[in-house]
Amino acid sequence: MVKWHQLFARATERDSPHLREEMRRLLPTSNHDFPPSAFPAKEVTKVALRLKYQIEEVIPIEIAEDKVTAANSPIITPKVVATAKQAGGEDYAACVVYCLLVCKRWFVRQANLELWDADLHHVRAVACEILAKRIIEGEEDQEFLLQDVLLKRYSVLRKDEVTQPANAIERAVDLHCLTVIGSSGYQKCIKYLWRGWIHQDDKDPSNYVFYAQRDNTNYWAHLDPDRMRAPIYQNVVQISFSIIYLALFTGAVNTINEDGDLDVVEGILYLMTLGFICDEFAKFWKVGLWYFGFWNAFNNFLYALLTASFVIRMMALAHSPEASDERRAELNKLGYHIFCFSAPMFWMRLLLYLDTFRFFGAMLVVLKVMMRESIIFFALLVVVCVGFLQAFIGLNQVEGNSSITSFILTAMANSVMQSPEFDGFDDYAHPFGLILYYIFTFVVMVILLNILIALYNSAYEDITDNAIDEYMAMFAQKTLQFTRAPDENVFIAPLNLIELFFLIIPFEWWMDRYHYGRLNDYVMAVIYSPLLLGTAALEAREAQSVRNNRKRGEEDDDTVEEWEELEDELDFEAEGWEKKVRTTKPIVEVDTDVQEIRQLKEQVKELHHMIRALSPEVGSDGK
Repeated sequence: MVKWHQLFARATERDSPHLREEMRRLLPTSNHDFPPSAFPAKEVTKVALRLKYQIEEVIPIEIAEDKVTAANSPIITPKVVATAKQAGGEDYAACVVYCLLVCKRWFVRQANLELWDADLHHVRAVACEILAKRIIEGEEDQEFLLQDVLLKRYSVLRKDEVTQPANAIERAVDLHCLTVIGSSGYQKCIKYLWRGWIHQDDKDPSNYVFYAQRDNTNYWAHLDPDRMRAPIYQNVVQISFSIIYLALFTGAVNTINEDGDLDVVEGILYLMTLGFICDEFAKFWKVGLWYFGFWNAFNNFLYALLTASFVIRMMALAHSPEASDERRAELNKLGYHIFCFSAPMFWMRLLLYLDTFRFFGAMLVVLKVMMRESIIFFALLVVVCVGFLQAFIGLNQVEGNSSITSFILTAMANSVMQSPEFDGFDDYAHPFGLILYYIFTFVVMVILLNILIALYNSAYEDITDNAIDEYMAMFAQKTLQFTRAPDENVFIAPLNLIELFFLIIPFEWWMDRYHYGRLNDYVMAVIYSPLLLGTAALEAREAQSVRNNRKRGEEDDDTVEEWEELEDELDFEAEGWEKKVRTTKPIVEVDTDVQEIRQLKEQVKELHHMIRALSPEVGSDGK
């Protein structure tokens, strides 16, 4: 296993908030040290500063954002793009896209610090994304684009400290740069990473290399357990285990054992839960608090319920099975109640692994943004509820009725759930209790809940209007979860229990690295053999398509669509069709009003020459 916790402790001891911020974005990938920057950090910083200066000169004042993002933008012109590409010269040209993303982060930070110029800095940040996208889409050398521009890791200087290296793929996801993520070259890189056609070099984790066997049609060449590092196969295994996990729970919850004993289905279910808990703990140990997110909290809560159910069931088994022992029946009943209580979470957990499908992915993005927007509502709700609760408790103390506290809490909760109850407040500190409850109900139901609806509506419109880019960003993030910091040996939970109890504990501490790696390969070949047999056949068939594409001079992932089938039989130039189209096509690179102004300018210039030629002051030589 990769010893990430040692790297984490070593980095946090340096007492640098900037370094810790970089670590949150980029996880280590080697058990020896962090991968080095491809170029010196000082030179990369200079390139970023040149680009920052250029963007500040290109956009000196606040302008409309659509003028920057338009395809025929009068601001980000081909000359501006060409100048940006020259910022790194010949030696450091590969880091220009990464430096543009660094500039994007600088402008966003500057917008937060200088609120009076926030809109100006925001437009400059957008310009950084547009420039990066134009450079990515304009690069013709695909190998240079994928390996050097997008996947090489670079560092910059920050307060005389070298930041941890990151590549453009990771930086775009971290900064949520939808424009860059939506570019064709970026998506091709994500596609190659997802399919395992590009992977980290085993000898140098800072380097990404192409999968050498992608054009090999031999079936046995693809029957390799290392292919489980490909995100697409890991995702298939995760979905499969999630469905099995759900099926086991369904079987267990529908076959309750009256005597309280654990059957085989429940035993496998709890064993898988142990594997998931170990996986969560290992990732938390490697990454730290920054690993904790919404889905982690969701899964951990589910595992906590199942653990509590298991512990209570074990406590019940400790009691006598005789009918006179009621404690066993009570504990067993409580354990089953907690077990059944987790059923909705089992089904919702399945959505976590279906986000690779576009429909589920877009909906999960909407839910994620809505949950984030809900923080504003709940912050206001807590302040309001605490204030009114203190007032009700104060009135209760004056009345001397200690048994009404639960009634107050229930009534306030019902108001939040839009089901207020006014009956019990008639005799409660009359008339102050009833008036106070009316005010609380009005504030919660009319003001706060409408604010929540407005926030949800705004979040839904923002995401659905840009659903495709949001989905691509989420898919890129999921891909990087598999490739950004992979383990040397892929044991997907709950198979990590095999690694823990049958490999790490008995062998890792004394066996040399080579033989231990071979042992892991053999074990993975056995446990993943059903999947590897199918993936090897699939990759062998894809290899034939790769060979055919290379014969036609196309990219490896190219597919022949129906509108391309007869391209070889048509010659538009010989038919005269190309000439007809060219004479009638409009000029879309420039707006219509600009074209008319240019035409008028040419006509005025021509008229000016004609008048000068007719003027008697002009000599015979025309001067």
